[in-house]
Amino acid sequence: MFPFVAAIFLIVPILEIYLLIQVGTLIGAGWTIGLVVLTAVIGVQLLKVQGFSTLSRAKQKVDSGEIPAQEMLEGMALVVAGALLLTPGFFTDAVGFFLLLPPTRRWLMKELAGRMVLSSTFIRSQGHQQSHKSDDVIDGVNYHRED
Repeated sequence: MFPFVAAIFLIVPILEIYLLIQVGTLIGAGWTIGLVVLTAVIGVQLLKVQGFSTLSRAKQKVDSGEIPAQEMLEGMALVVAGALLLTPGFFTDAVGFFLLLPPTRRWLMKELAGRMVLSSTFIRSQGHQQSHKSDDVIDGVNYHRED
């Protein structure tokens, strides 16, 4: 996992610098800066709308006695989207806008949730098997105190 994260922290800034230089060459430095600021402003406005929508759906689920698990995952995705949209650059803006779109965000969250369930099931089953191998278990049903 660490090599993957390290590669992202190395590759993304290089990609952002490359894209900024390319766009700046085509439309000029001033327009490039303006475009980066514009995408951040538009992204924050969309983030606000999506955040309130997700919060409203979560409240409805809580009021009906359900657990808003999907909405909590979407909320985390919106936090990541906000951070990416406020980071100057076109690649991070594209990923941030991708996370702002409800269909793509819900699809991604379902994929991640499915992987997390599989992972926790595997971990739980591994831990369960190991706990039966231990001889330290004492059955408390037939316990009698002798003084």
